[in-house]
Amino acid sequence: MIDTTSLPRANGEPQARFWALIPCAGRGSRAGSEGPKQYQVLAGQPMVMHTLAAFAAVARLAQTLVVVAPGDNFFQPRKTACLVADCGGATRASSVSRGLEFLLRQGAAASDWVLVHDAARCLVTPAQVNTLINACQSDPVGGLLAHSLSDTLKAAVGDRVRSTLERADKWLAQTPQMFRIGMLMDALAKAGDQVTDESSAIELAGFQPRLVAASAQNFKLTYAEDFALAEAVLSARAKTPDAAKSESGTGLREA
Repeated sequence: MIDTTSLPRANGEPQARFWALIPCAGRGSRAGSEGPKQYQVLAGQPMVMHTLAAFAAVARLAQTLVVVAPGDNFFQPRKTACLVADCGGATRASSVSRGLEFLLRQGAAASDWVLVHDAARCLVTPAQVNTLINACQSDPVGGLLAHSLSDTLKAAVGDRVRSTLERADKWLAQTPQMFRIGMLMDALAKAGDQVTDESSAIELAGFQPRLVAASAQNFKLTYAEDFALAEAVLSARAKTPDAAKSESGTGLREA
């Protein structure tokens, strides 16, 4: 990681730094595992460690913060360069808000960028993170990685189809999601705890985040069957390290 505090902008002001924030306080009940899903072992190590390895390889990040639940001692015996704060809340939004407050106490500025990423998106690559930074660092709002919907989309009533929805303008939101710390804190405070991602809070504040096209492999592990697929991808990458580069976002388009 590099210290960008001394890098000047053209107007002489300090250049905004980039921080990563990983909310890691969830229980993952839909995954069917006994403990938090982010600690389930995949390809030889806990899922969250794959996630953190990707961010550790992004040199321009000032620091990565992991927000865990109070009393969570998972990281105590493990060596990691990231910051760990046991201030996680009952919802994702509350964990992120508390994490942002922690970053400010660590010296982050409200004008700095924060990249919020799901601990359970363990297939993200450093190149995808860099693609998002490149696309959003000059944007007035910020943005998120996303995947354009290719399947036919149905609306349902119970287990019956109600209608078929137009898919041309539909995207699957992914993470990281990158916004200014101050803007995101204000948006989350106004939106409340029920928003399921940071972009939703920014949208409710009246802004339009940038969509940055990413890979279908950057999916969130939610259900039991997702783990087998992620294990296969991680195992394939271990055998052919360049495989991850094909999922890097090289040549990805912005929407």
